[in-house]
Amino acid sequence: MALKITALAGGVGGAKLVDGLAALLPPENLSVVVNTGDDFEHFGLTICPDLDTIIYTLAGLANPATGWGRADETWNVLETIGQLGGPTWFQLGDRDLALHLERTRLLHNGESLSAVCARLCKRLGVTVSVLPMSDDPVRTVVLTDEGELAFQAYFVARHCEPKVSGFQFRGVERAQPAPGVLEAIQGADCIFFCPSNPWVSLDPILAIPGIRAAIAEKPVIGVSPIVDSRAIKGPAAKMYTELGYEPSALSVAKHYSDLLSAFFVDDKDRDWVPAISRLGIQVRATNIVMRDREDRCRLAEEVIEYVSKEVLMVVKS
Repeated sequence: MALKITALAGGVGGAKLVDGLAALLPPENLSVVVNTGDDFEHFGLTICPDLDTIIYTLAGLANPATGWGRADETWNVLETIGQLGGPTWFQLGDRDLALHLERTRLLHNGESLSAVCARLCKRLGVTVSVLPMSDDPVRTVVLTDEGELAFQAYFVARHCEPKVSGFQFRGVERAQPAPGVLEAIQGADCIFFCPSNPWVSLDPILAIPGIRAAIAEKPVIGVSPIVDSRAIKGPAAKMYTELGYEPSALSVAKHYSDLLSAFFVDDKDRDWVPAISRLGIQVRATNIVMRDREDRCRLAEEVIEYVSKEVLMVVKS
């Protein structure tokens, strides 16, 4: 019988592994809890970058060059906004804009974010359960040497240039897990931490009251987002350095050490295996870089097989 997996994800790396898992598992056996700390309002629209990246990827609509946004996109609206003197720092393509318009309309009509997400998934043919971490607004704020910056201002407008000193997840103490999130965690055989940025993709999910405690009851398998001291994509390695940590697979394992049962690192990071093992975590070194869909399925299959034979057998014994 296929494993029941609940994956925590955000960003392009998370979407890639989720896509690989979705290709191998029956849809009812995979749930994805997605970071919404990156969400923000732009032109009066509710933008959910991580949710959209996951949905577009699972729907086969993601831009293959960037990993985010829509394939075959056009930019007429954005170009016209620029001509009119409006802000163009956040790229909204014409096809992508349609989703933001419809999401905002439904939210204004009183639907919850999770209900809207389910509706959009159904319309786009996504059969996997995609769940926002919360229906309540949580906003990631980056503390920098230039002061506090909203996440998208730091990430997109400033291209991650300011030096980071910490993060805050505004509103998290009042937030509740979205409907279905705790049930997905409790009903899973194991939890996957996708190769997403620990600080700003997975930590916001874990900060929602009740989620971390529920995950602590389950075997947790992580895949490192850092290979050979560099982030596969995004600013994770830069963040580790600026916060005073060596950017490495070991640092990521320590970040989750109270939760991880097993951790996948890249072949280039085999030297870290003994140190990670001393944390009480099972370690597997392999090729974790996902350049194409074949890589996604290969890694997903390898992780599922390892979990079935090595992790769950230990838990059951």
